[in-house]
Amino acid sequence: MEPITLTTERLLLRPLAPDDAEALYVACQDPDIPRWTAVPSPYTHENAADFVGRICPEGWRDDTMYNFGVFTADSGALVSSMGLLRFGASGLTGPERQAELGYWTAREQRRKGYTAEAGRAVCAWAFDALGVERIEWYAEAGNDGSRAVARSIGFVMEGTVRSKILYAGTRRDAWSGSLLPTDWDREGKTPYEPYPPGAGA
Repeated sequence: MEPITLTTERLLLRPLAPDDAEALYVACQDPDIPRWTAVPSPYTHENAADFVGRICPEGWRDDTMYNFGVFTADSGALVSSMGLLRFGASGLTGPERQAELGYWTAREQRRKGYTAEAGRAVCAWAFDALGVERIEWYAEAGNDGSRAVARSIGFVMEGTVRSKILYAGTRRDAWSGSLLPTDWDREGKTPYEPYPPGAGA
């Protein structure tokens, strides 16, 4: 996949570039980001340079992770890092047509609706341009901020997955949610037959 740029009313979403490494480094000094995500801790300048210079370009090239830096349209300030991640053995372009949305938000940019706005743009692109038919979201149970963003995007909460996340040598439960094209009145390529409510109870 060739990297692309998305825009919303207030935001610019584009692939992270080497010039973004310093802003990424500064944002990831907030202890809440490595606490609730897979960002390394401590987060170093080398981590930032490797992410923008190697990991992100490889993800686009190999169709395993389409990562966007989210920036304010007016000032160009870094809002968040948001990725559509591989889900299935054949990657984002495979027949499973499934993906996972992941994100973190810089401390000073929270509670402005930016991350949900960006998430809706990425999910719409996934449905319309990539033909994705199921987008999943996971966060460690207790991450209320991430769950609020996911709900604002439109994810339907599905429950708690036991022992899904490994953090600091301990397995943790995760909250899970999903977003389907039909949740947004779009049709998927593959017919979907929901299980009848109350069946098998």
